[in-house]
Amino acid sequence: MSERSNTPFVSPEYILSIGTGFMAAKTLLSAVELDLFSELARAPASCTELETRIGLHPRASRDFLDALVALGFLERLHGIYANTAPADRYLNRASEDSIVALLEMVNERLYHYWANLTDGLRSGAPQNELRKGGSLLFEVLTSDPLRHKRFLSAMTALSRGANVAIARQFDWSQHTSFVDVGTGPGDLAAQVALAHPHLTGIGFDLPQVRQIFDEHVRSFGVAGRVRFANGDFFCDPIPKADVVTMGHILHDWDLREKKQLIRKAWDALPPNGVLIVHEAFIDDARNSNAQGLLMSLTMLIETHGGFDFTAADCSAWMHEAGFRNIHRKRLTSSEGMVVGTK
Repeated sequence: MSERSNTPFVSPEYILSIGTGFMAAKTLLSAVELDLFSELARAPASCTELETRIGLHPRASRDFLDALVALGFLERLHGIYANTAPADRYLNRASEDSIVALLEMVNERLYHYWANLTDGLRSGAPQNELRKGGSLLFEVLTSDPLRHKRFLSAMTALSRGANVAIARQFDWSQHTSFVDVGTGPGDLAAQVALAHPHLTGIGFDLPQVRQIFDEHVRSFGVAGRVRFANGDFFCDPIPKADVVTMGHILHDWDLREKKQLIRKAWDALPPNGVLIVHEAFIDDARNSNAQGLLMSLTMLIETHGGFDFTAADCSAWMHEAGFRNIHRKRLTSSEGMVVGTK
């Protein structure tokens, strides 16, 4: 029996909407680049006013703004444009729920590199900066401090919803310490410490991340309970703690490296310690979570061996390493976690 997609009848219009999807994507990304939504959060405006405020040419302005109305990002009343409620919440740079940093990274990097997808499908090789040499994306990024900081800000925007959910949904009451592996700016560490004052935590990452981590953790007022530890998680042992977390880490690496990191988490944990892996897991049937599958193609473009995977895959690798009581839980509409006990 064939494995069928969950997609309903596919019309020519649906096919065209996918094939021309880059048009809507770039319209949104250009609006973010122009900081249109932050500008409108300060004050709604007419087309003519916006031409001056964000530098639009009169030939382009009306179609551009009305396209954003049709796409659901703006509303227009009597010729005055304003953000819709979702745009005001997620696309306004000043909002605490802003995903602007993530979309800026998509615009600056991924939008262009995805143009090379066909080459990647034929070669199996990365299609980003690594096309010009280099073994790891992170080495390339850390060589440019500004670009590195933007990338880490994008990762915070990507994971914020899942980080808050982990802080709320996991039972932290039985534990006193945690280590977040590949912590980046430390948003998960900050969210967990903020929600649970009895916990102390460690953010474990490369030394180039320390300053950004320290600044981010201080902004939440938890620096006294959360510290940074330098290390390369392939070369150095993971610091000891009751709970080890890995968010959007395993998908960067090939299967052997994934299993190596899970085993290193096992070594860092005491008996009854817990490993939490959170990712945008592909659905187990691999036929409905398009976002997870497209993220895996992003790993093709961005890394030498990385790929996304199902929660069932992750559970099997954790079981192989010795973890028990393995279970999964949905965190957001696109993110989940797999939890295992040593």
